[in-house]
Amino acid sequence: MNPKEAAAREAVLKALLDVVDAEYKAARAETAKALEQAAETTGTRQVAATLPDGTVVATASVTAGEAEARVVDEQKFTAWVRDTVAEEVERRFVTEVRPAFRKKILAELTAAGATEWADPATGVIHDVPGVEIVPARARSHRVSFRKDGRERVMQAWRDGRLTAVVLPELMAGGGAE
Repeated sequence: MNPKEAAAREAVLKALLDVVDAEYKAARAETAKALEQAAETTGTRQVAATLPDGTVVATASVTAGEAEARVVDEQKFTAWVRDTVAEEVERRFVTEVRPAFRKKILAELTAAGATEWADPATGVIHDVPGVEIVPARARSHRVSFRKDGRERVMQAWRDGRLTAVVLPELMAGGGAE
């Protein structure tokens, strides 16, 4: 393929990709909203994704969010570590908690799902100041294709069965800039 043909192919694919990507993002947001509403109102957390002829090609499922311990007040956290586990503080021109201890304690708090930490040396339980359990990843959804789901979607596209149903904007000439 010569440079002119390669550039033309890339330009065409880029134009199509931009439109499909924009439509995918809009469809994903719409699916997320619909699944959230269904989960809240009926408890439905999974639905079948079908082609216009009813063939099931995938499932869309609500996924649980995750939470993790995160330092939200550096000064309070550092003061607590300095007063409680002083050997985990490095003194320089500034006082800061050793990165390895920060990582370790945040992992332990995340695993416990709480900001209370049991000192293994003394057994004393501390409520760790400056740390909160916060959402790390929002609840979302995923689409899981059946074994031949992708191939069935592509065949339906090639057969023209998805033209007016899935991407009317693409077929009508709309698109991303």
